[in-house]
Amino acid sequence: MPELGLFPLPIVLVPTERIPLRIFEPRYRELIDECVENGEEFGLVLSTGDGAVHEIGTRAAVAQVLEVLEDGSMNIVVEGGERFRLLELTSGRSFTTGIVEPVEDEDDPPLEDDVTRATEVFRRLAEAAESDVDVPDPGSPQFDFELAARVDFAVDAKQELLAMTSPRTRMKTLVGLLETALEAVRLEQTLRERAGRNGKVAPLDADA
Repeated sequence: MPELGLFPLPIVLVPTERIPLRIFEPRYRELIDECVENGEEFGLVLSTGDGAVHEIGTRAAVAQVLEVLEDGSMNIVVEGGERFRLLELTSGRSFTTGIVEPVEDEDDPPLEDDVTRATEVFRRLAEAAESDVDVPDPGSPQFDFELAARVDFAVDAKQELLAMTSPRTRMKTLVGLLETALEAVRLEQTLRERAGRNGKVAPLDADA
């Protein structure tokens, strides 16, 4: 089974998602340099508070090197690829490494009603948040992850989606997360509107 260089971080990267990263530790600069030079991927895994990492992670490719600073640190953009299961941590390199295997989905396609609902709620969420983010193609084989990549979900929620192997369950869970996010955005807008109506006007200067 292949050994993969790992980058433990307090974030979750889902397939198709692009995120910026700042690389400053020498050991992880070494990892990224190797990936760029050899056209290889590394594994991004969610780290926990006790220094451990989650079992399910995502292969990441360096999509763009934005900047390399004088001290050797760099700003890059990575893109999520296939998921993997971490079987064993290994040693021998300056950076974290591990033996991994691919994570395969079950033959359990999402319900059409859930796909339609997810698309509708995502559109409403984008409109409510006044975002110009595009709506992915519902016919895409990774439609669920493409939606998840476009919403700033909590880390635990994204990790749960990442670890699911039933597309049907993952889509149903995603619908619930999108509906909760939409409710939160609408509540925030309502509170802002109420705050605006209840705002006080500064009194005129009595000496004017």
